[in-house]
Amino acid sequence: MKNNAGGRPGAVDPGLGAGGGDEWKKATGSRIRVNQVGYLPTGPKGATVVTRSNEPLPWQLRDANGRVVAGGRSTPRGTDQASGQNVQTVDFSRYDRQGRGYTLRMDGQTSLPFDISAQNYAKLRNSAFRFFYHQRSGTPILASLVGEKYARPAGHVGVGANGDDSDVPCQPGVCKYRLDVHGGWYDAADHGKYVVNGGLAVSQLFGTWERAKHSRTGDPKALGDGTLSIPEHRNGVPDVLDEARWEMEFLLRMQVPSGNPLAGMAHHKMHDRAWTGLPMAPQDDPQPRELHRPSTAATLNLAAAGAQCARVFAPYDKAFANRCLGAAKTAWAAAKRHPKLYAPDSDSTGGGAYGDANVTDEFYWAAAELALTTGERPYLDAMRASPLHKAQVFTPVGFGWQSVAPVARLDLATVPGKVPASERRAAQASVVRAANSYLATQRGQAYGLPMPGGPEYYGWGSNSNVLNNLAVLSTAYDITGKDAYRTGALQGMDYLLGRNALNQSYVTGYGKKVSHNLHSRAFAHELDKRLPPPPPGFLAGGPNTALQDPVAQQRLAGCKPQLCYVDDIQSYSTNEYAINWNSALVWMTSFVADQGTGAGRGRV
Repeated sequence: MKNNAGGRPGAVDPGLGAGGGDEWKKATGSRIRVNQVGYLPTGPKGATVVTRSNEPLPWQLRDANGRVVAGGRSTPRGTDQASGQNVQTVDFSRYDRQGRGYTLRMDGQTSLPFDISAQNYAKLRNSAFRFFYHQRSGTPILASLVGEKYARPAGHVGVGANGDDSDVPCQPGVCKYRLDVHGGWYDAADHGKYVVNGGLAVSQLFGTWERAKHSRTGDPKALGDGTLSIPEHRNGVPDVLDEARWEMEFLLRMQVPSGNPLAGMAHHKMHDRAWTGLPMAPQDDPQPRELHRPSTAATLNLAAAGAQCARVFAPYDKAFANRCLGAAKTAWAAAKRHPKLYAPDSDSTGGGAYGDANVTDEFYWAAAELALTTGERPYLDAMRASPLHKAQVFTPVGFGWQSVAPVARLDLATVPGKVPASERRAAQASVVRAANSYLATQRGQAYGLPMPGGPEYYGWGSNSNVLNNLAVLSTAYDITGKDAYRTGALQGMDYLLGRNALNQSYVTGYGKKVSHNLHSRAFAHELDKRLPPPPPGFLAGGPNTALQDPVAQQRLAGCKPQLCYVDDIQSYSTNEYAINWNSALVWMTSFVADQGTGAGRGRV
């Protein structure tokens, strides 16, 4: 199992400003940390309180009018490893009356307000989905859908000095052809488009739909046609699939055409020849665009995502489904011919490197998805022959673009496909074992997240790692119906939405103390007040103990893991966003929203 850095190694942006002082030592507001978005009526409700006391303390839950509606005594937890703070926890899960503006009071402190509501997460789910429309390349972002504040012309369509993604050459020495690779999503704050990040992100959107269709609490109507503000709504196709198709089409265009060297492989990435500064709207980017060398990892991402695409689109667009499957099979065969064409860490000028020198997990993922879709013997044999097939692929740190075997395992456990029932049962047992280990970890974390507290667990994109561990817990609930897994998944969301050492919601637009200066070229309000901040629903990368940018190094030196974050536009190693982080947010907010409605809830 590869170590998952979770982010963009080699992606070093220029022009960073200076900061000052020990940012992590500054006051963080109320010492009572709660989920600022709110709690479901039928779910866990917990808070973490920073205090000098080591004795249980009385607490009160008050409604918006200040009336005491519940009370009790806190549980001392000692010094939290991830924050260095002496903390206690409060559990008010028994209170289930819906309302807005609740607060907790304890130890002379009052928390930020929060709701108890079954509706809040449906709104958050839609905002997390809308992130991808904002990231679309090659099309105007329409004011009628996002408002004048966030509307913009199409980027990279060859207007003026702007590059034309429909006619992109290779880096010198890579190839002699040009490709039309328009469309897709901009990966993150830069204007690059990367197949390995795109493959995981589109897979998680496809997976969100498959979970909605097949799980005990899934609600496909909530993701159906007309549910999102995108141009394709009301076209007879579920909106989540329409949005995912925008990226899938790009992935297909990145495949090397037949008759060329490395035919069937996928180019690893395409982006600007040199880094641009901040701010820089996509339509203003003056840098030439280039295709980078194909890689085995990118090719297998195309194979896996293409096989999944074929499954989910078959009821809606058979021709597109067949196109996806054909590309997936071609990519698989090409990767088998070129199994060690690795993307180097050194290719980091103008865009992230996304280096990867171990593709065992990509081979396993692609074989599993092709087997689920086709049931054909070569893919089943390849899946079973993988050293990962019977291995424990889930690790404490979570998974991401550099460690995709867990994606294969989750799909094998949950997707009704063309693999034997014995394979499904084995995958389900693996997921449940992993979920049990995450619950054990979570019980030891006073901030309630299913990830250990050591500095090695808080890397680039740590928030997405937390979300992906929560997806394992959610899947275990879908498999078993046991409330412990549902409770663990819901509780873990609290961390991302304010119940953390910084009292910080990491999702833009959701919470009172919330990230809003995310590292971005397009939404650079911190640098230019004429520009908007990021729209609601963007997930910040989160604490990163490696401090891989100058602002973090200057302002966070000596920080404890959960405090290694700064809401500064120039802190790209703690405060960027990325498509594969928001796809994890989509998956989990969809799960939580379904629990709020109670759709299909059952027991075994």
